[in-house]
Amino acid sequence: MEKFLAMKKHSVLFLCTGNSCRSQMAEAIINSQYGDEWEAVSAGTNPTGFVHPMAVQVLSEIGIHHQGTSKSVDVFRGDEFDLVITVCDDAEENCPVWLGNGKRVHMGFPDPAKAQGSEVDKLAVFRAVLEEMRIRLPKVLSDF
Repeated sequence: MEKFLAMKKHSVLFLCTGNSCRSQMAEAIINSQYGDEWEAVSAGTNPTGFVHPMAVQVLSEIGIHHQGTSKSVDVFRGDEFDLVITVCDDAEENCPVWLGNGKRVHMGFPDPAKAQGSEVDKLAVFRAVLEEMRIRLPKVLSDF
């Protein structure tokens, strides 16, 4: 009788400052579209305590119904990840450093929470960041 060995999923932690937009969107994209190979979580160094409603909205527009929570990086201290990706772009931000195990990669994305203008203008920024993530994140995961 042959044994069937299930393929172990890779784990990825997305780190940001507030854990309300970029890291949440990255987590949702990976779990929704690459969940057969990857398990994603996200956290922040200074979590806002909420997931930005516009992040939830633009994810919903592409069929991803994300119900994440904004949480501190401390929740994952001691956990092991295959890959740790920081997603903050602005050099003025306190982009987190991960001191645990796992290959570390920085992928900067603009902070859509800082978008100015009307609701339509802000949603356009959220959509642009989401689309950039959908293009760039799979490339990093496939290189792992």
